[in-house]
Amino acid sequence: MNVSTRQRPLFSLDELPLENSYTSLPASFYTRLQPTPLSRPYMVCGSASAAALIGLDPAEFARQEFIDAVSGNRIPAQSQPLAAVYSGHQFGVWAGQLGDGRAILLGDIDAPGAAAPGKLELQLKGAGMTPYSRMGDGRAVLRSSIREFLCSEAMAALGVPSSRALCVTGSDQRVMRETPETAAVATRMAPSFVRFGSFEHWFYQGREDELKLLADYVIGRFYPELKDQPQPYKALLAEVTRRTAEMIAWWQAVGFMHGVMNTDNMSILGLTLDYGPFGFMEAFDPRHICNHTDQQGRYAYSMQPQIGDWNCHALGQALLPLIGDVDEAKDALAVYRPAFAGKMDALLHAKLGLATTQDEDGKLFDDMFGIMAASHVDFTLFFRRLGDLRIAEPGSEEAVRDLFIDRAAFDQWAVQYRARLLQENSNDMQRRLAMHQANPKYVLRNYLAQQAIEKAQIKDFSEVQKLLAVLEHPYDEQPENEQYAALPPDWASELEVSCSS
Repeated sequence: MNVSTRQRPLFSLDELPLENSYTSLPASFYTRLQPTPLSRPYMVCGSASAAALIGLDPAEFARQEFIDAVSGNRIPAQSQPLAAVYSGHQFGVWAGQLGDGRAILLGDIDAPGAAAPGKLELQLKGAGMTPYSRMGDGRAVLRSSIREFLCSEAMAALGVPSSRALCVTGSDQRVMRETPETAAVATRMAPSFVRFGSFEHWFYQGREDELKLLADYVIGRFYPELKDQPQPYKALLAEVTRRTAEMIAWWQAVGFMHGVMNTDNMSILGLTLDYGPFGFMEAFDPRHICNHTDQQGRYAYSMQPQIGDWNCHALGQALLPLIGDVDEAKDALAVYRPAFAGKMDALLHAKLGLATTQDEDGKLFDDMFGIMAASHVDFTLFFRRLGDLRIAEPGSEEAVRDLFIDRAAFDQWAVQYRARLLQENSNDMQRRLAMHQANPKYVLRNYLAQQAIEKAQIKDFSEVQKLLAVLEHPYDEQPENEQYAALPPDWASELEVSCSS
């Protein structure tokens, strides 16, 4: 019998039985250390739905003892804090040793409220310097911490595999970026923060024993069904590759751009991880680059599927000593393209309300993206408004048609689309309901995040919580929040996000 989250007893942070499974690995994998205290911390925002995953009483967000614990000023009972070492490729170049330069893992905890049974790790991002800080100050700033908090929760609500964010605490303590900013700590959660770069670290050092220990740890804890496979390490590579491909298909389908798809930011569980200079597509341009630092466009929207494949090959290279044969590794990596294509095809059919698959659907999709790009149509509004089109009512598509500069091009495509709907005797009302469950009305547009951040910087956190409440229900109409679904203002196009955080 399943017990609802409301019926479960709720606990304080100190009552939660924290463990740290990562300490079962040798000391070479991490450094034990204490967080650096944050000066006079205060609560900025908290997610009750994230708290429910671990049975945490959301009333904890108001307790100073809790605020101190998630700011690094007090260590929760049973916590074994550590920072993990890893390496990685950054913008396609081998960067050598990296590691948790400002993140400290408190431990893992049962997650009775999660969709699948298991544990979630609690990690403090911005908790001070570690041996892996590489000249950094170990801090995060309020601006980027709020963005990560909101996007983690927004992506989860969209159905995209993602890490979660429990809360953000702030301080008047100053840190330097391009200009002075205030410090913050984000508490984030995931079943694991092991990355592709965690495996690359040992491969490039030629330390096969540690490589095997890490692979066995990951399989035993997260992929136990692979233990009895004839080639468990090949099976691991194939499963991670599949999950990664499907995750990136989700990104493309909701118009999400990660911005920094380095191998040290790629989750071994196929989760969206490390929200830095991300963005959601607005005026559709397949070549759009959301990260101002990415001068070459390596991580542009249209490049994300290709880079995902590249990153999986980097992981395959790292696992090769365990797999033992190049052809076997290539066989595992061959899962990527059909997995991406299959997931993307299914998501596009859902976004267009198509219940069947026809041979010409690929052309319909390509033509659609072509006219969207030509008119720089707002990505989210296009798909949402398309659900209002009715097959036998020529004026029913005016709202989506108005998004186009070249309306004749849309009209031509709409003729194809209507004909395709007629092919499967599509029901307007049923299709609209289904499309509204596949096409969000509300996404975390950069300007919405910026407005919330600017208020937070003067210690008005109401807009952060309001925006969170809207984004937790992205597929609902929410007529009282219509302004959050509007086209971005002109000034929004001048916003830039970069790797600085």
